[in-house]
Amino acid sequence: MLEVRGVDLHYGAAIALRGVSLTAEIGEVTCLLGRNGVGKTSMLRAITGAHPVSRGEILWNGEPVTRLPLYERARRGIAWVPQGRDIFPLLTVRENLETGFAVLPRGQRRLPDEIFELFPVLKSMLRRRGGDLSGGQQQQLAIARALVMKPRLLVLDEPTEGIQPSIIKDIGRVIDLLRGRGDMAILLVEQYFDFARDLAQRLLVMERGDIVLAGRRDQLDEQEVRRRLSV
Repeated sequence: MLEVRGVDLHYGAAIALRGVSLTAEIGEVTCLLGRNGVGKTSMLRAITGAHPVSRGEILWNGEPVTRLPLYERARRGIAWVPQGRDIFPLLTVRENLETGFAVLPRGQRRLPDEIFELFPVLKSMLRRRGGDLSGGQQQQLAIARALVMKPRLLVLDEPTEGIQPSIIKDIGRVIDLLRGRGDMAILLVEQYFDFARDLAQRLLVMERGDIVLAGRRDQLDEQEVRRRLSV
């Protein structure tokens, strides 16, 4: 599983995370909730290696990865779907998916059929450029690209942002299917409680760079969680 122990993270003199600790277990969805600017994305950047931590430790399956660069963590099975999707707009859908091959041995570099079972719309768009897809289709492409890497930890940063309701339902269905396989930990950052509540086994709420509420979904007071998410 993923273990984050007492992590601080700075941007120059500004502190974004203050002694944050959390765990995310295989076979579960762990959801990190909070208002804008409380440190959720900074937490993901620390976990994936996109930004160095100032203090603390990050372990994946018992192995310290705190000082490893992003690409080395990817090789160990940590895949990140960033906020805003970050697909390559001038590459085709197929070429975008194939960028996930970079961390795989040569013998495993093929697009698994499961990708198109989870996201059937992509199969008919393989020759289209990523930039020509709708926002919801780009989000599906970004998740599919991460799955090409065969991750054991899937990190999703606000996958519902700016997406139409029908595709939000499709993304929720895919996340639940992936969890149900029992071979992957999923760490989901969200602002919308209803989406998180329906998917997550464990919820954590952030405020001002720290986790202020944490527990199993059925252990937390829903009204208290909603109060801390309200503006």
